[in-house]
Amino acid sequence: MRLQASRQERLHDKPLIVQSDMSVLLEVAHPLYEYARDALMRFAELIKSPEHVHTYRISRLSIWNAAAAGMTASQIINLLEELSRYELPQNVISNINDWISRYGRLKLVSRHRAEHDVLLCADDAVLMREVLSSDSVRPFIENVIDERTAVVKRNARGLLKKALTEIGFPAEDIVGYEEGEHFEIHLRDKTRSGEHFELRRYQREAVDAFYAGGSPRGGSGVIVLPCGAGKTIVGIAIMEKLQTSTLIITTSTVASRQWREELLDKTDVSEDDIGEYSGEKKEIKPITIATYQILTHRTDGDFTHLSIFNERNWGLIIYDEVHLLPAPIFRITAELQAKRRLGLTATLVREDGREDDVFSLIGPKKYDAPWKELERQGWIASAICNEIRVDMDDDLRMKYAVAGERQKYRIASSENRRKYDVVRQIVSYHRARGDRILIMGTYVEQLKCVSRMLNANLITGRTSSKERMRIYDLFNRGEIDVIVVSKVANFAIDLPDANVAIQISGTFGSRQEEAQRLGRILRPKKDGSPAFFYSIVTKNTRDQELSAKRQLFLTEQGYKYVISEGFSDALILRYAGE
Repeated sequence: MRLQASRQERLHDKPLIVQSDMSVLLEVAHPLYEYARDALMRFAELIKSPEHVHTYRISRLSIWNAAAAGMTASQIINLLEELSRYELPQNVISNINDWISRYGRLKLVSRHRAEHDVLLCADDAVLMREVLSSDSVRPFIENVIDERTAVVKRNARGLLKKALTEIGFPAEDIVGYEEGEHFEIHLRDKTRSGEHFELRRYQREAVDAFYAGGSPRGGSGVIVLPCGAGKTIVGIAIMEKLQTSTLIITTSTVASRQWREELLDKTDVSEDDIGEYSGEKKEIKPITIATYQILTHRTDGDFTHLSIFNERNWGLIIYDEVHLLPAPIFRITAELQAKRRLGLTATLVREDGREDDVFSLIGPKKYDAPWKELERQGWIASAICNEIRVDMDDDLRMKYAVAGERQKYRIASSENRRKYDVVRQIVSYHRARGDRILIMGTYVEQLKCVSRMLNANLITGRTSSKERMRIYDLFNRGEIDVIVVSKVANFAIDLPDANVAIQISGTFGSRQEEAQRLGRILRPKKDGSPAFFYSIVTKNTRDQELSAKRQLFLTEQGYKYVISEGFSDALILRYAGE
């Protein structure tokens, strides 16, 4: 009996349960939770994360990203066996072996005697026959050379990669890249303000993972780092590695100008070397920074500015916040496979499920740093996340009860007046501490009400770039301590002293939005103090349900939400460790 009990104890001393449907259950209270979570992040996707057991799923795409990062089937299986409470189902082992073996069985290579020819090569004649019989693949094949080799149509390299991924045989692209126009750029040892500057260890690792020693296996892919961890610095360091003219695409004119400031502050490039291509300026220079908005602008049904991709012999294209790539940029990127392509993001989550397109057209995930690991190292601030649930008044409850499904969310999220009382309490508490506060929401009318209530500056999509920069500058100088801001602040605003974010409404169940909003306050603070993130939701409504979905990505990263009904100073102080 003692032997049997000992065996049962050993079995239950593991944090994972791996199931035959490719789902993996992770026990949150287990001592090995963080180790297991960080291991799973390399080859699995978080599906749901209630309090005690988190559910992950191993998918083809998660395995292919792991393979592209250098993981083998045996490494993945060994990790699962090490951490699994029970024996691994045989189909799980079989699927992992099958999926990982598919990556790289097809390769795209260059035909040396014909510079612009790209060849599709298979490791097996039967596989090539299967692939060429696919209706989605055949349109991109020029002709067949032999039973294992085919010539790819000109400019069809990206579209072929996308089609191959969709049928389950992602090609490893080792064709290589055009060198692009040479451009000298060097990192400084000291910034222009005289501060010491060098890459952090994880930033160097990210650069090296992308560059891959300059081989054809490097040069295209995605780097995933938390907000505030210096993705822009990584991009600039890769520019130094490549020494080539670069097109940088950002989410806004404000973000473009922040890239410009970082380049001027941390490299030896001159102002004359950096061009801005936006609604206000149309400059093409060795380093050109454009916005997604201007590139997708239409005139008489045509995309007026997509020609910028051909205006210069770019050696590198950087896609900032790559998970937001609009469809027209995806399409033009499919034709730009001969250019080196770098995607930067805090999360590869796309609510439209088009992560496959990022994988095919930009490249596989090259580097991913867990948020909590960088927090432990002090590179990003620790964060206390709170979900505050509030009731509705009776008149609004009746309006909600009879509304349609889509209207229910808008009513609960944006019309609940009791949210304003909570906002006022939180702002009063944090102002007394000397904190800097961002109030974020989706509905402009709601934000206007909050702005009037607090007599605070409001920034929306209608606010000019000049006015936004003025308000951000006031905030950074400490002349104002609260900004009310719409979705335009979800990305790439540099407010290093912001340490409180209050979310009063969100975009349905957008996980990436939740991550980006938390990211606005994760720059490490000089005194080591934590950041505070509040999400105010209407209790027992669609607002609360979709809030739980928004939190999924951050929960995967190890963040826990303190759930409360109403704001309490004592509660916040307890979780802040004060």
